[in-house]
Amino acid sequence: MVVKINAATVIGLDAYEIETEVDVVNSLPGIVIVGLPDAAVNEAKERVRLAIKNSGFSFPQTKVVINLAPADLKKEGTGFDLAMAVGILAKEGAIKDVPREICFIGELSLDGAIRPVAGVLPIVYSIKKAGIKKVILPDENLREASFVDDVETLGAKNLAQVVNYLNGLRESATACGSSAYELEKIKQSVDEYLNFEAEFEHDFQSIKGQTAAKKALEIAAAGAHNVLMCGTPGSGKTLLSKAFPSILPPLTKDEAIELTKIYSVSGLLDAKNPLIGFRPFRSPHHSASAIGIIGGGSNPKPGEITLAHRGVLFMDEMVEFPRQVLEVLRQPLEDSEVTISRASSSVKYPANFILLGAMNPCPCGFLGDFKKHCTCNEFQIKRYRSKLSGPLLDRIDIQIDVPRLSEDELLASKDGNEPSGEIRKRVIKARQIQLERYKDIKIYTNSELTPKLINKFCKIDEPTKAMLKGAINQFNLSARAYDRILKISRTIADLEGAKEISAQHVAQALQFRGL
Repeated sequence: MVVKINAATVIGLDAYEIETEVDVVNSLPGIVIVGLPDAAVNEAKERVRLAIKNSGFSFPQTKVVINLAPADLKKEGTGFDLAMAVGILAKEGAIKDVPREICFIGELSLDGAIRPVAGVLPIVYSIKKAGIKKVILPDENLREASFVDDVETLGAKNLAQVVNYLNGLRESATACGSSAYELEKIKQSVDEYLNFEAEFEHDFQSIKGQTAAKKALEIAAAGAHNVLMCGTPGSGKTLLSKAFPSILPPLTKDEAIELTKIYSVSGLLDAKNPLIGFRPFRSPHHSASAIGIIGGGSNPKPGEITLAHRGVLFMDEMVEFPRQVLEVLRQPLEDSEVTISRASSSVKYPANFILLGAMNPCPCGFLGDFKKHCTCNEFQIKRYRSKLSGPLLDRIDIQIDVPRLSEDELLASKDGNEPSGEIRKRVIKARQIQLERYKDIKIYTNSELTPKLINKFCKIDEPTKAMLKGAINQFNLSARAYDRILKISRTIADLEGAKEISAQHVAQALQFRGL
């Protein structure tokens, strides 16, 4: 009789239920794994055999055949080890019975210990939909898995614990899983993570001057708009960018779970604090490759734009990035997702992030500066700026100059500056207005509005249309730039608590297209 054990795998952010079928044939002892396994799955043969032996159980003295069904789906990773071992022990009679409603996830070490694996959270979410009520997984992954309701999650430290639990011998061995009280504490901690007030390293109060840039970043935080800052060296672009997270609103519970799935698949979760409770701030070096930014590889993994989902991707010295790297951002900035296609599969990752870029106006950095003279010729300036293509610039909502601080601004006290906490309150209020407005169409911010939704939510009166028509003619605005100006205007109106967009809001939005 063939033994069937439930397991699961992750492809992209989607998990698939895998049925682990185990049978034996009269032949030389060994393990054969079929069902399109990768190298990591094939190497499980020795891990499973020695884990069973070192846990005090006997290994079958015949040939063991393991089929991972469906056979046409590529199996990757080490998360099938525990299911294979349980199947072999059930076939050998060491386990009396394995209920069909249990799923097994985990990597085995040679001594039988169960190691943590990546992608547990999306797996548990998916198998819940498949009707599985109980999951046995590595003890270190227990907190992460417990964020899913209506699924009993049991953590095990070694293979012997799992066998004793399945045989009903919990009283004679360390219990498999946490107590109901401990699990309840873990589940309650989800809200505690989200309500926790972080201490940010940088605060807007400590940044002197740059009132216009601070206002632009406040608008960007309120509506999740992309920003490009251009200014001389030392004007404060990088410091403003590093302080930007301090004015972002806290994550909603849905956003936190969505982010935690991404970091779970990437293997970047902290076992002690498994929920991503704050908006990510990713700052890749300008030597990063296109695959590092966009994601990919032979086994596609999330890139920087996906790790920055619902947060910020900061590109300091933006024009120093290779042009190929910058151009791959065009489609994700428009669609808020990225599709990575390979010969064997196609994977889609979310990429709804705020792009925050900083650059100098020319190679020497002093074009337009009122203190230092620019030493670049016209050809050098054009070549430098041409690294940012027109289509990419068109997708950046807010484009501002960050000038050098004057002597008075440098010597002024920081006490009069507005702290990030006060700005954050206005941003949160504006975000709440947007959440209420878009609750029926499942978007979070003004930046996510489609052309159809812009017509519905960004209506303007005739005098404002006339002003905007003049701006289109004067600045040669594209249809995309027109839509983005309306989105910014909607955000400015939300910050002021205005229900309708006025000419004043549109005029202010136009000022933030200065480049």
